[in-house]
Amino acid sequence: MISALSVDRSFSSPNHGERVGGGPIDHLVLHYTGMRTEEGARDWLCNPVAQVSSHYVVYEDGRIFQLVDEARRAWHAGRSFWRGVTDLNSRSIGIEICNPGHEFGYRPFPDRQIAVVLELCRDILARHAIPPHQVVAHSDIAPTRKDDPGEFFPWDVCAKSGIGLWAPEAVEGELADLPEFLRLCGEIGFGIHHEDTDSTSVIRAFQRHWRMSRVDGHLDAITMATARRVHALFPPFQTVAG
Repeated sequence: MISALSVDRSFSSPNHGERVGGGPIDHLVLHYTGMRTEEGARDWLCNPVAQVSSHYVVYEDGRIFQLVDEARRAWHAGRSFWRGVTDLNSRSIGIEICNPGHEFGYRPFPDRQIAVVLELCRDILARHAIPPHQVVAHSDIAPTRKDDPGEFFPWDVCAKSGIGLWAPEAVEGELADLPEFLRLCGEIGFGIHHEDTDSTSVIRAFQRHWRMSRVDGHLDAITMATARRVHALFPPFQTVAG
């Protein structure tokens, strides 16, 4: 139940189920809708044919729609991986942030929308034991498939509000080292050995979250140095090859 926010519950998605495995709700996944219109995105998330949903949708003007009860397993993460968890749907709350996305004219998120997203996130974090290192982008948990919420999303502003982890982009660096970079990303949480994940996708996903000024999948010295900064913020996690 959201108390401090105005949440519209007049739309409900049938696309949900029981949370599986009995684990805690300990992840928060942020998305963009990636559709031409806000209403079209909301309606698609409520369409049984779509087989997708999220707990919340936030419009550009700040309106919030709750489509799935938080106790239920919404279908927003799909095939994914973060720090050993492969069923992110069962362990997470999903927020869709209305934006046309890279396919339909990706643009900066309005200040009003971001303010409401931050307030919603804080409300969720107050009710669930979600640590900062498990507040993630869709592109973090599915780097070969997803780009959202993308390089315009203000992760630095989120971190200042206690939502997620942020390290400023490095201003200089030494030579890039791909094996080291992948090791660091694996220990941050990326599924570098999971299914079809490739190094270019991991680099690009890392850049979308922590090096927005360069999102090209190319490992340069600044991306490398930034990865070391980010890695230092995260608690230990031993990635497993295979």
